[in-house]
Amino acid sequence: MLVMGVSISVAFLADLERNDPDGAVYHRRAFERLSAALAQEGIAWREPDAPDTRPVSAGMPYGYLHHLRRVFVLHKYGRTVTSAHATDPDQYDLDMGRVNDETTLFSSHLLCHADSEGYYVPVDFGDPLFLPEQANVAGGGIVGSSQRLRAELAFIAPALGIKADGTGAVPQRELARLAATPPDDPFEPELFAWHRLYRACTVSISSGHAVVFH
Repeated sequence: MLVMGVSISVAFLADLERNDPDGAVYHRRAFERLSAALAQEGIAWREPDAPDTRPVSAGMPYGYLHHLRRVFVLHKYGRTVTSAHATDPDQYDLDMGRVNDETTLFSSHLLCHADSEGYYVPVDFGDPLFLPEQANVAGGGIVGSSQRLRAELAFIAPALGIKADGTGAVPQRELARLAATPPDDPFEPELFAWHRLYRACTVSISSGHAVVFH
């Protein structure tokens, strides 16, 4: 059975220019539209040209992202966080109803983002941005902050048994442990999604490149 999912990339233009020139042209134009739309919101950011950052490329089934959003909402409201695999389907549906309710507050960068396309930019701003339709920015114009997304991931880290320090940073040893999570771990989908997003945000913040869902 084919499982559809999202691809997540950081600093991938140089690789596209070598291996997919048409794709590079498409994404450069998309970045230009994004920069112009952000400028209208008072945010100065452009995708760096310098190819001195090692590209990050990852992917996950859409369901993994939904499971992680569920963890965020359960943890925020002090509810017991169970793995999606170990949760009764009716309860899971109730939990996802809470996720939908929380999403309508338009405050979470993890929740307020398209599943399959769009951007997180390495600029620290408050609530997610909702750019106008005429800006023609992927993901319905919803843009998140890499800094805020990483902070939300650090917030839910304890609920997933992930060890972070007082600043929300996760040691390399812990990241290596997460990367080696066995497939039969009941929290494997949630940990997989958390690790990929955290790594992408970290590279985005350090390099100035956007996190791209595509």
